[in-house]
Amino acid sequence: MKGLQRMIERGESQVLDFKYCISDSRKIAKTLSAFANTDGGTLLIGVRDNGSIAGVQSEEEYYMIDAAASIFCKPPVNYSAHQHRPEGKTVLEVEIKKSPERPVFSKDEKGRWIAYLRKDDQNLAVNSVIMKVWKKEKRNHGLLIKVRDAEIKLFDYLNENEYITISKFRKISMLPFSRAENILSDMIICGIIGYDLTDKGCRYFATEKPELSKQDHYFSY
Repeated sequence: MKGLQRMIERGESQVLDFKYCISDSRKIAKTLSAFANTDGGTLLIGVRDNGSIAGVQSEEEYYMIDAAASIFCKPPVNYSAHQHRPEGKTVLEVEIKKSPERPVFSKDEKGRWIAYLRKDDQNLAVNSVIMKVWKKEKRNHGLLIKVRDAEIKLFDYLNENEYITISKFRKISMLPFSRAENILSDMIICGIIGYDLTDKGCRYFATEKPELSKQDHYFSY
């Protein structure tokens, strides 16, 4: 009971989520996807957003969690679950580990498979740039990036501005969407650029501010 109370007192975060109840396995699948794609996390079912304990029907909630993990997540999410009995009520604790095989998708109400990341207490849909980063992370060889005009324009912009969006990058570089995606994802893989995912979209920032010119030729990873 003390362990459960300590978790509740910490409040919702990037690795902890409260659910009053489960009415739809697909909604829970979104949280499982977000935890699996980020740092893992714990789901407490039967706890209100304010931390008060409501309790659940444990068997019914467990079956809905299992459906969320095995039917509405792809690949299926591994989890462990056990019960707490505070105040004579049942709280179901579900622990999800970070997946070694990102992305983990969840199926929404329209049948679409979407991957999510967990940021603070939000589950955020990832974009195509992050998807490419995850795909490239699976490669067993290094990466060599040749610096061309587009890369120079990108860093010139980031030397004067804190963030850039992919639409702004395309505008200043005159690149097609797929080429802009590849440059940003390659730079993220090399650790030259980071990203800030929000509910309004994704912004990219320089982790360092190199001065580039056409005499610079390559980044490698």
